Parts: sequence; structure tokens; C-alpha cells
Amino acid sequence: MSSRTKIIVLHMKEIIYTAVFAALGIVLIILLVIMFRPDADQNQSGTKEIYTPGIYTSTLALNNTRLEVEVAVDQNRINSVRFSNLDETVTTMFPLIQPAIEEIAEQIYDSQSLDDISLPEDTHYTSRIILDAVREAVEKAEVR
Repeated sequence: MSSRTKIIVLHMKEIIYTAVFAALGIVLIILLVIMFRPDADQNQSGTKEIYTPGIYTSTLALNNTRLEVEVAVDQNRINSVRFSNLDETVTTMFPLIQPAIEEIAEQIYDSQSLDDISLPEDTHYTSRIILDAVREAVEKAEVR
């Protein structure tokens, strides 16, 4: 048996390129795994759900007009407070109703609470009725 020695010539440039591309491939796979893994502890991170996400309404009666107060919430925040069926005749009959709900909504957005809402003196009665309707809608949204 004759043994022949085989000589393999490797170019150092090719070895370096292969090692670099292999390392980049491994880093890419690790990043993809980290980015797209499901977050199992997302709800366990200390944030407790306060509301059931959705849009909740309550009815507000002014004279013979029934207005729907609409409150949109996600799990932890009140996102919007508005009238869903406010038309021109109602705003003509009750001109302070739109500014009152806007002021209440702004305070709710800032504090994310219905407590300690300051009601303006010029629209105190209207603001109280609106705040009670908003409170009723938020109570429907609370997680029990």
C-alpha cells in the first residue's frame, strides 16, 4: 500500500471570510430568537389590569334629550371621553356642554382618575352630570 500525502492549500483570506460570515450568522439567529420570542412574563411585570379594553357608554338625560357619553379604555388607561350623539340642536340648547366635557376629559387624561376632578364654577351643574355619566361608564369597564 502506498500512502500518498495530500497537501491542501488554504488561503488565509478565505478562512477569515468564512469565520466572519459564520459569526454574523450566529449573531443574526440569536437576535431573531430574542426579538420574536413570546413574552411570557408581560402581564406578570407588576402591571395589573384595571379595565377591560373597549368602549363603554352611559346615558345622560338633559330635558327631553338623551346623550350617550362614550369612554374608550385599554387595560390601564382611559383613552377618550366624548359624546357619541351630540348634534347641533343640543349644542345650541346647552352651549356649555361641549366645553365642560372637554375640560373634564383633559383632567381625566392627565390624572387617569375620576377623583379630585375640579369642576368650573360657571358649569358646575352640567359638569357634575357629565362626571356622573363618565363615572358610570368607567365602572362598567373596571375589571372585577
